[in-house]
Amino acid sequence: MNFSALFIIITIILFLISHLVNSTAEPRLPRVITPFPAPKLTDLSQFQGKHKESLYWGTYRPHIYLGIRARTPQSLMAGLMWNYVEDDSYHLRHVCKQEDDLSAYGWIKHDGRDFGHQVLVDHGMILNTSFLKSKGEGSGYGGDWAVRLDVQVDRSKWNKKHESSAQLFFYLADEGGNALHLSSQNLNVHEDSLLASGSRIDIGDWQLHLKSSDDLELHYSGFHTPYFHNLSDLVEETLVTQRRKHGRMQLPDSSDDLPNVLVFQIIGGFPFTSDIILVSETNSESSRVEERLNSLTGISLSNELKYKEQAFDEKIEKIFNLADKVDSDSISVGKAAVGNLLGGIGYFYGQSKIALSGNPNHKEHVPYISYWPAELYTAVPCRSTFPRGFLWDEGFHQLLIWRWDIHISLDIIGHWLDLINIDGWIPREQILGAEALSRVPEEYVPQHPTNGNPPTMLLALSGIINALKNSEFNAMDRSEISLFLECAFGRLEAWFQWLNITQSGEQMSSYYWHGRDNVTTFELNPQTLSSGFDDYPRASHPSADERHLDLRCWVLLAAECMHSIEQFLNKETKPGRSYGSTAKLLSDIELLNQVFACAPPLPFFRAVAHLDISLCISAVDISLCPIQLHFDDAYGAYFDFGNHSEKVQLKWKELKVGHNHATRQLVREVLERPVLRLVPQIGYVSFFPFMGRIISSGSLILEKQLELISNRSLLWTDYGLRSLAKTSSLYMKYNTEHDAPYWRGTIWINMNYRVLSALHHYSKESGPYQDKAKAMYKELRSNLIRNIVRNYQQTGFLWEQYDQIKGNGKGAHPFTGWTSVVVLIMAEAYDTI
Repeated sequence: MNFSALFIIITIILFLISHLVNSTAEPRLPRVITPFPAPKLTDLSQFQGKHKESLYWGTYRPHIYLGIRARTPQSLMAGLMWNYVEDDSYHLRHVCKQEDDLSAYGWIKHDGRDFGHQVLVDHGMILNTSFLKSKGEGSGYGGDWAVRLDVQVDRSKWNKKHESSAQLFFYLADEGGNALHLSSQNLNVHEDSLLASGSRIDIGDWQLHLKSSDDLELHYSGFHTPYFHNLSDLVEETLVTQRRKHGRMQLPDSSDDLPNVLVFQIIGGFPFTSDIILVSETNSESSRVEERLNSLTGISLSNELKYKEQAFDEKIEKIFNLADKVDSDSISVGKAAVGNLLGGIGYFYGQSKIALSGNPNHKEHVPYISYWPAELYTAVPCRSTFPRGFLWDEGFHQLLIWRWDIHISLDIIGHWLDLINIDGWIPREQILGAEALSRVPEEYVPQHPTNGNPPTMLLALSGIINALKNSEFNAMDRSEISLFLECAFGRLEAWFQWLNITQSGEQMSSYYWHGRDNVTTFELNPQTLSSGFDDYPRASHPSADERHLDLRCWVLLAAECMHSIEQFLNKETKPGRSYGSTAKLLSDIELLNQVFACAPPLPFFRAVAHLDISLCISAVDISLCPIQLHFDDAYGAYFDFGNHSEKVQLKWKELKVGHNHATRQLVREVLERPVLRLVPQIGYVSFFPFMGRIISSGSLILEKQLELISNRSLLWTDYGLRSLAKTSSLYMKYNTEHDAPYWRGTIWINMNYRVLSALHHYSKESGPYQDKAKAMYKELRSNLIRNIVRNYQQTGFLWEQYDQIKGNGKGAHPFTGWTSVVVLIMAEAYDTI
């Protein structure tokens, strides 16, 4: 055998060995579901120990009218249901639903840690629920907790056909499958307060007690089930069976073997009060169970709840200083806004579904792959409609929360940043666990890894940085914030780079939102869900030629925030990653206003675009056909750019479906060929440069911006600023047969807050338009506060949006997500960017 043949044989053998080794090795994860390669922020020491234990128990099931759990994946959970009779039919209230038509519900006071007071009004029945935690001597991990249920009735609103007593159902469920032990088959709280007991690794042996001085009747049912998202169905089916057999809506006082769910029916005549207490670590010699029970019931509980309520009121005034700025009615609404935002903080655990197809058509099912198992501690926009984490909403939530409790805020931000993947992408909507999945249509569950979302979390981080610069934190907090920022910087960099690279446009310093449907025949204007503005009018024909003004300004905000963090941490600027230079370029008003060439992007630009955008500015030939970037001199306004036609409408047409079956549907009809141009729709997007404060205080453009904002024929109303001008071709137009206008005219508080912030800024800046800005600021602030307070007093809720004609609340409620920033408007608390 010659040398060449031997060499070939050896090569083949080595290849086969290599292939065999690689085939048996652990397969590499797809990049999209590969976590960012850095220690988790939630593992930082500041989030362990006393901090973690102090937040272990909480009202962390925001989608339930009253839901308690621990911040652990397999938790012991508690919840409340109650009976409501309508048209001789019995219904259980449990999951927050707008169709339940409660007169009011929400945490009117909640400190985010160990206390909350909620009022629920259901057709004459007034249910007060109070929550209190206690870490007393002898208690186990996380301490003990108590719930007070106080039931009253308004006879003038209570239907006489309803029963003369209230029926509440309090339950305990163990997600870990641990058996729950009933104390007795014949429950009598006057003889023995113990209802149930059990044991868990986290809290040791535990007991559940009920104490009341009222005459209460108790019944129970025990279930063994792996499903917890439909517990009310189990109870309802049991009650219906009992009514059919025995003529009473009464639980059967029986249980499955080894139940992991126990439901206790509490029947009492109006009014009545009961205290339900969970005590942990009851098996130790020093557990002092009776002493701990006494401290969490009766007069002791009443006194502690009064103390906590007073402490909440004092903290509200200390932080927001509302007494000097608004009236007492406004202060009450402000307290409720803060209370329900904090009371709506939830804990979720599960795996996001990540779409494998780039098709943004939500009417079609797409294949998906699962993200890694993850936990999320977060506030939610709305307990009834959106009881889960939304990335761009959370940034606005944190504007309030960091001021209230910086440790809770950093913990929440850390949980979100721990969801970032190796590429720097964060799924924008977090649908984690069976309870969350049960509330979302299947086609909307998969998250698309090509699509971004506004990095509003950096608004909050910018505020925190400014507070550090102004010495608003004590030494310990300052040290922990600094450590957090140092450890979070790599994740923040990855997030910024992902946004800056993947969402960049064809033209230098331009960006566009991905995920628009460019083949739809049913949408009047294809939605831009990734922007957060959903149906706000963009270019009629989506393409890579689009330039989205709001995204450009979000990237500017991100660059400014990254630069400020970099400076605060005294970090050296990395080659090709000058956040200061990027911020300077994107805040260059002359560049934003310029008319430039429509030259195709050069290979050089593409090669270095992921580095420092300012390096590319000299690489583009601007000698070709001039077009506008975002500014229209004729309007004096800023717009998106793209392939657009104003002549688009929805028209009824007969379409064939299946075997010659015809159906009438609204179909999009384009009457005029689209061309590359600015999209002439004046609305919130038009004022992003103004919100970003990049327009000079002496500029004529600022004068024009103020004129457009204050024009009643465009945006200005007595209730706040419309999202879209009345003159827009898509003003209040349906997007499909069933999709009502959303961001096409109604008033949204988050964007009004940002406009107010800019007006406040310009009212302090010397210049010819200072007085105009000051007058507009004063009137807009007054309009917003007055209308939100009026609506709350009339309806009992804060709302997702407000009608631009009469000011009435619309959409989801109670929406104490970003509508809660009304408290910052009352306090005149605006961050300096």
